[in-house]
Amino acid sequence: MKRATLFSFLFILIFSGILSCNQHHDHHSSSDKTESQFLPPEWAVNANIYEVNIRQYSPEGTFAAFTEDLPRLQEMGVRILWLMPIHPIGELNRKGTLGSYYSIRDYTAINPEFGDSHDFAELVETAQNLGMKVILDWVANHTAWDAVWTESNPEFYLTDEDGNFFPPVDDWEDVIQLDVDNRDMWEAMIQAMEYWVREYNIDGFRADVAYMVPTEFWITARERLEAFKPVFMLAEAEEPELHQAFDMSYTWELAQTMRDFGAGNATLADFDTALENNFNRFHKRDFRMVFTTNHDENSWQGGDRDLYGDNFENMAVFAATVWGMPLIYNGQESGLNKQLEFFEKDEIEWDDYRYQDFYTTLLDINTRNQALFNGEIGGDFKKMSTDRDENIFSYKRIGHHEQVLVILNFSNEQIDFQFTDGHEGTWTNVFDGSEMPITSGMVSIDPNSYYLLERVYMSH
Repeated sequence: MKRATLFSFLFILIFSGILSCNQHHDHHSSSDKTESQFLPPEWAVNANIYEVNIRQYSPEGTFAAFTEDLPRLQEMGVRILWLMPIHPIGELNRKGTLGSYYSIRDYTAINPEFGDSHDFAELVETAQNLGMKVILDWVANHTAWDAVWTESNPEFYLTDEDGNFFPPVDDWEDVIQLDVDNRDMWEAMIQAMEYWVREYNIDGFRADVAYMVPTEFWITARERLEAFKPVFMLAEAEEPELHQAFDMSYTWELAQTMRDFGAGNATLADFDTALENNFNRFHKRDFRMVFTTNHDENSWQGGDRDLYGDNFENMAVFAATVWGMPLIYNGQESGLNKQLEFFEKDEIEWDDYRYQDFYTTLLDINTRNQALFNGEIGGDFKKMSTDRDENIFSYKRIGHHEQVLVILNFSNEQIDFQFTDGHEGTWTNVFDGSEMPITSGMVSIDPNSYYLLERVYMSH
């Protein structure tokens, strides 16, 4: 049977409940959990995601310039392109010289700084012809002060006792709060979302501050969008109830733990706690996005080395294998060691793409090894105990016929350790192809380094 045919068959079986997959960290009963009303697109189950900041991506900062780089991203193994908002940016109360992408003037127009409709259509078509999908960042909670709706439909907004528009949060003074309970606003907003699917064939949306908008709105929007094509929906949120409408949500708690560890304010035991909370709150079928950085983290928290120091590669391996879909923020493949300005032009320093092979390897195993797939089709997570758990974090992902073993040394010294729960077998080192036998004896690992291992087996 051809791999693609087998993959489709497995997908149908698993999501119809014919197959079942035991989880060593079972998702326990929780009142937070909710039933999804939609299945993710079939192509998403082994996808990864790459966030694109058009303004900072190239000297030109245009769709056309980014489109020229798509073959490189395809070669790296990127599957989903998430474009930060592409709409015209408000001028009234603008922050900085160029303003925030998230200050939207017109939901059905294109920021002329990036190009025109033809340029955007060319980007989407080229990406899809290369086997990638394109999702748009969508801001449904607020608009710019000078958005077209402030003139055509002022009733779409909340106002204070004096009838004035106001920001949703004090330091978001460049945007104003929509009335997210106004059903007429819902209809206009959904029509705008439909426009991009209908006219440009985009593949879904990343929803900014999704938790600030009623879940019922997102369910209604998803129902309408599905009439055009299967879409992929990512919520910038960590509320389980949003999985009624969304395929994937952010692992914010885990991300905070990773940052805290990088700053010396957390231990590896805190990783266990964050993961356990994740498993308790979310269904196994819920896609979860794991990341070392994104546009917010980079611009406001620091570059990769600022956040994680010598453990940056360990964190990237962790994000790509622990649970869920890995995110890469543009520039990380060249070592994104500076904070990109948010409201100004501040180009990525591409240099020598020194991490491109590293990320290519991570994306390759993530998209071909079923143990690392997203949702129910993905493998179980099993924490591996060692006699050096204060420095070593190790776990398995156990699929139907494939396993992945990850060993991370977060210390600044070489460590010799043993697995305390018994472990034997021969593995393949994913990065160099060498065979690595692991027995009950000592395993040696270099400072601030990792082993990413895999093997095929016939049963648990």
